[in-house]
Amino acid sequence: MKDKAQAAGFEELPHTADWAMRVWAEDLPSLFVQAARGLNALSGARLAHGQRIRRAFTDEAADVEDLLVAFLSELVFLQEQENLGFTEFDVRLEKVQLSVQMQGALLQELEKPIKAVTYHNLRIMKTENGYEVQVVFDV
Repeated sequence: MKDKAQAAGFEELPHTADWAMRVWAEDLPSLFVQAARGLNALSGARLAHGQRIRRAFTDEAADVEDLLVAFLSELVFLQEQENLGFTEFDVRLEKVQLSVQMQGALLQELEKPIKAVTYHNLRIMKTENGYEVQVVFDV
């Protein structure tokens, strides 16, 4: 649950057919990090112990919503196709250009795979405490 004192986080929201979560953070880079953590939590991603893997992701898009979908879609792809999960993110965001340095490992377990990140009701909103977005995943 969202704690008013918590500067950043995520929570699962009830949704009829898919999974949804609300994400909040004090700035946009932190919002992207929390969204990635929420994706990991909803999918039940558990990383194996051992060698750490580093990856980079860069993209340019029409707006920050497109960048968020592209970033989360990349994480879903890496889970599905390369059996990789990431837990550490250094997010750089400048207008509509995104650069992320990620660190993670092979997946030990993925309980509930996510098929896709949707644009359903996706709108990043500026709030008095920072930013908030609702993300819906197709499962």
